[in-house]
Amino acid sequence: MLRRVLRLASGRALVARALSTRRGGSTPGEDRDGKVSEIKKKIQSILPGEPWNPLYDTSHLPPERSDVVIVGGGVLGLSVAYWLKKLENRRGAIQVLVVERDHTYSQASTALSIGGIRQQFSLPENIQLSLFSANFLRNINEYLAVVDAPPLDLQFNPLGYLLLASEKGAATMESNVKVQRQEGAKVCLMSPEQLQNKFPWINTKGVALASYGMENEGWFDPWCLLQGLRRKVQSMGVLFCQGEVTRFISSSSHMKTTSGKEVTLKRIYEVHVKMDHSMEYQPVECALVINAAGAWSGQVAELAGIGKGPPGTLQGTRLPVEPRKRYVYLWHCPQGPGLEAPLVTDMSGAYFRREGLGNNYLGGLSPIEEEEPNPGNLEVDYDFFQDKVWPPLAQRVPAFETLKVRSAWAGYYDYNTFDQNGVVGPHPLVVNMYFAAGFSGHGLQQAPGVGRAVAEMVLEGHFQTIDLSPFLFSRFYLGEKIQEHIII
Repeated sequence: MLRRVLRLASGRALVARALSTRRGGSTPGEDRDGKVSEIKKKIQSILPGEPWNPLYDTSHLPPERSDVVIVGGGVLGLSVAYWLKKLENRRGAIQVLVVERDHTYSQASTALSIGGIRQQFSLPENIQLSLFSANFLRNINEYLAVVDAPPLDLQFNPLGYLLLASEKGAATMESNVKVQRQEGAKVCLMSPEQLQNKFPWINTKGVALASYGMENEGWFDPWCLLQGLRRKVQSMGVLFCQGEVTRFISSSSHMKTTSGKEVTLKRIYEVHVKMDHSMEYQPVECALVINAAGAWSGQVAELAGIGKGPPGTLQGTRLPVEPRKRYVYLWHCPQGPGLEAPLVTDMSGAYFRREGLGNNYLGGLSPIEEEEPNPGNLEVDYDFFQDKVWPPLAQRVPAFETLKVRSAWAGYYDYNTFDQNGVVGPHPLVVNMYFAAGFSGHGLQQAPGVGRAVAEMVLEGHFQTIDLSPFLFSRFYLGEKIQEHIII
């Protein structure tokens, strides 16, 4: 069907040139228009289908081949694209295509995020990623400047994260802060008395210890980062296509392991991109595929045959990433915490931060496993706020007793059900599919570092800036969870 369309398009282009030549003659206007109309009628009588436009626009189609196809145009996919072009050995050496289903980003996790960044993690790798990203964001216009384009303003609010711990969690918090400081993060511990003195609007009942980020923590405008990355990579020659990846075509080879087992290795050599509002698809030959499809990265992995083998084998090990719906509520409280308020996370898991200067606040809570909402839509459950979010927040901040909810929205986490940490690097059997997914709500803040890590693995064959070996896919088969204690 595609060849037929291209043949017709080619024929119509020749006709268009003929019409153009005809118009260039000396025939008077009325006579010329009549002859053009007659020619059009004759052509329409021999070509099937509806009335046509002789100039068939193919600008929306992806190229026939690209060195790298990135599935997903959010901040993670764009960051990988940026670092591939930034680190290539000569300009134009790598052709990169980004395929994104929705260029409005209306349901993208990036656009629906609250934009937080913190170094308060328990894993050294997560801390290092966020420190790298903090430096990237602080110097954003050194990285993402484009000639003749205005500078980016991320509207960074460097007010820190404030995490609260009960008596039961105090020892773990102390241990976490020790690791954070060893990695170079500036975090302090506060007693309930110190907490009350610094933030008198907090009720310290039940709080045994607090940790407070003093530098490189806070929140920023995620939409600005997304658009800044997109603008920059386009200036670097990255191509974009609005469409959905529906199929991978692979070749196979067989090898034996040291134990004598035979395994099948697959290599993707063609990606099928279904065009928006069409039944047509465009095949794109490629050398590498980056799976940065966020909450849908598990489904994209399945298209490549990942997880389709016998249970308990590497071939049968799936990418354990799925969409999880999370609510964000916006409320107003005239007597609420002032402009110095950090992003506060209660020991219940409920969190909030200020939004602008008008005593508005954003917040939410991740539900327990048994109460996960249906991810099939992005409808908001306001009862969840009333029953689960408001009570712990009103206890922690008494002024919130009188808050008024103004609006809310829902977005998706690309939730890693195995250990809630990211998946970075190549698949061991589908050897040219690389992952940048599964960050379970931390993808936005860690995207700059993750993008560089994936690009290093692609270009050099190993991680260089930050060793993210614990985040490789193989841990799912080996059953080796990497335990992150601070999941918000």
